[in-house]
Amino acid sequence: MKISIDAMGGDNAPHEIVKGVYKALEAFQDLHIQLYGDEEKLSTLVTAHNRLQVIHTDEVIEGTDEPVRAVRKKKNSSMVKMAEAVKNGKVDACVSAGNTGALMAAGLFVVGRIDQVDRPALAPTLPTLDGKGFVMLDLGANSDAKPEHLAQFAVMGSVYAEKVRGITNPRVGLLNIGTEDKKGNELTKEAFILLKDMPINFVGNVESRDLLTGVADVVVTDGFTGNMVLKSIEGTASGIFTLLKEAFNTSMKTKISALLVKDELRGLKTKLDYSEYGGAGLFGLKAPVIKAHGSSNANAIFHAIRQARTMVEYDVCGIIQSTLRKELSND
Repeated sequence: MKISIDAMGGDNAPHEIVKGVYKALEAFQDLHIQLYGDEEKLSTLVTAHNRLQVIHTDEVIEGTDEPVRAVRKKKNSSMVKMAEAVKNGKVDACVSAGNTGALMAAGLFVVGRIDQVDRPALAPTLPTLDGKGFVMLDLGANSDAKPEHLAQFAVMGSVYAEKVRGITNPRVGLLNIGTEDKKGNELTKEAFILLKDMPINFVGNVESRDLLTGVADVVVTDGFTGNMVLKSIEGTASGIFTLLKEAFNTSMKTKISALLVKDELRGLKTKLDYSEYGGAGLFGLKAPVIKAHGSSNANAIFHAIRQARTMVEYDVCGIIQSTLRKELSND
């Protein structure tokens, strides 16, 4: 199995990217990696490995670049070359921690979307209190969506939850302002009707306050709403740990208490850490494209590579395509 990696994308590139790559090569003996980036910057970080190939690129898409323009203008960037390797069949999947919009553009215009998918969706796995997590889509690829798009998201998320996350008959919920069947705006009301007839385990409307309790294995929404939910969860988790740190530093008594519960706090932080679940998949493309968080460390990169590998192993993109083709032929 071959995966291409953007070595230059992300806040901690290229050193944390390279560390994550070697961790993946050690863990998966069937894995071959093509690492795209500046050879000079990578030379001090990369050592010879028979399953690692470094391919030089002299351009980088920055976080401040306008996504579509950058993909079209910076043809020799590490991100574009990484995506071209997928398109040309040289590798099976790709991973980048770089500019999210640019990666979505590269996925759409270079890798290409599945014919039955109108719009690809950004789908990370978010934490739950029981540590199992849930898949949520879309979280920013499409600020506007139609009911049929949400129906496609539901099928894609369900296939991923079953094949990659190993959940039997995953529960799919529609994010709404109430759990009653007729709640919501026109988008959610129409989507609800479509979801009832899709080949999924649709459990109805779910509310945002219940997401972390594991009310569903897959939660579907439009990209505008989903991105706000994601940022709210990230901000809340960060704020809670900041308050805990301040509370445990108020006196000698609380500092001693902090030492006593240090392992428990570390476990709680791990449970709420997005990096343990991998990156955000761009669902609806012809091959797996994984967006790792911009601040990813080596551990997060490793899990993003693991995620891409599993998607290839279980042919998630192919199953999504065949499922949607079958559903459309029945309409």
